[in-house]
Amino acid sequence: MNPHLSRLLAVAQQPSRRIVGLMSGTSLDGLDVALCRCTGAGPSLQVALEEFATVPYPADWQQRLRAISQPVVQLEELVLLHAGLARYHAQLVLDCLARWRVPPAAVDVLASHGQTIWHAPRHQHGQEGFAHHATLQIGDGDHLAVLTGIITLSDFRQKHVAAGGEGAPLAPLADELLFRRPGTNRLLLNLGGIANFTLLPADGGPAQATDTGPANTLLDYVVRRHYPDRAYDAGGQLAAQGRPHAGLLAALRAQPFFAAPFPKTTGPELFSPALLAASQQLTGTEALPVPDLLATLVELTASAVAQAARHYLGPQPVAEVLVSGGGAHNKALLAALARQLPAAEWRSTAEAGVPPDAKEAVLFAVLANEALAGQSGLRLGKISLPG
Repeated sequence: MNPHLSRLLAVAQQPSRRIVGLMSGTSLDGLDVALCRCTGAGPSLQVALEEFATVPYPADWQQRLRAISQPVVQLEELVLLHAGLARYHAQLVLDCLARWRVPPAAVDVLASHGQTIWHAPRHQHGQEGFAHHATLQIGDGDHLAVLTGIITLSDFRQKHVAAGGEGAPLAPLADELLFRRPGTNRLLLNLGGIANFTLLPADGGPAQATDTGPANTLLDYVVRRHYPDRAYDAGGQLAAQGRPHAGLLAALRAQPFFAAPFPKTTGPELFSPALLAASQQLTGTEALPVPDLLATLVELTASAVAQAARHYLGPQPVAEVLVSGGGAHNKALLAALARQLPAAEWRSTAEAGVPPDAKEAVLFAVLANEALAGQSGLRLGKISLPG
């Protein structure tokens, strides 16, 4: 038997597994690397975060990834980046392990989300003759496995789509295992490029999850455009100085996504600079001061999250909201959310044992653990052996 296949079978049968989870989101700020110890699986799962780092992307990598995440691209560039990004991620993983003094041989599995460059659920692409959902993440798992020497699981969203799902959100299973609290409505709100949440009902009912709309994707774009030396609005300081523009907010809220039934999924393909520009032109707000523009986008995110929460929990949602993602550091956004959902208790996922910046990377470590050793019937991910 192939020794790597024997190793895979042994890892699946171990009482615990050391898994590195990788996450690179639509904000393109860097690669999250989480070294996790996963003991058990399913309801008995325990996860210890041993190490975590976010490795910022240099400007050239950010430019390449933004350029490839467009409706029209050069096929050769796409192919080269699919392998090139994986090779870059492999080096970042090896660098982190060296810094943590953990040899690659001491890691059982690498769980890679890859980089989403285009997300096309059926309601969004609307093309005749294609009744299926589709999504594409680059960062080939085979390159990761060969270069790191670590068994790699990747293409989680691809498998979800192939099985009939929309490819997002993928959080519910991991959120269920990590954060369920009987007797309490818990809402796991992730404020990445796109905002999404998982609801864990107090009555023990099944987890429910949905995307709600944009979070950082348009906010970061506006900051980069007007302040070339900044990547984002640190702490929401600029947005806090502005006032939402009612007309522009209404134009953005008129986007059909917000009227679509729950659950639903979306991406920066829809909530794009082009959509923002068209909405500003429609409302004559092209010269709107940047703080007011950011305040309007903050209100867009908060109102969309509130709309979704009310759909699942009624007019005055009572829940413990655990926030993660880059938006967890945006005080203006958190304040807007608190105004929209005054009956909710607002907390960080750190209070439940998972740092907000690490949550998505930990999530993929958990998904890999369940795919290999769980009893949930989870079928996510492509398995790549080192040789």
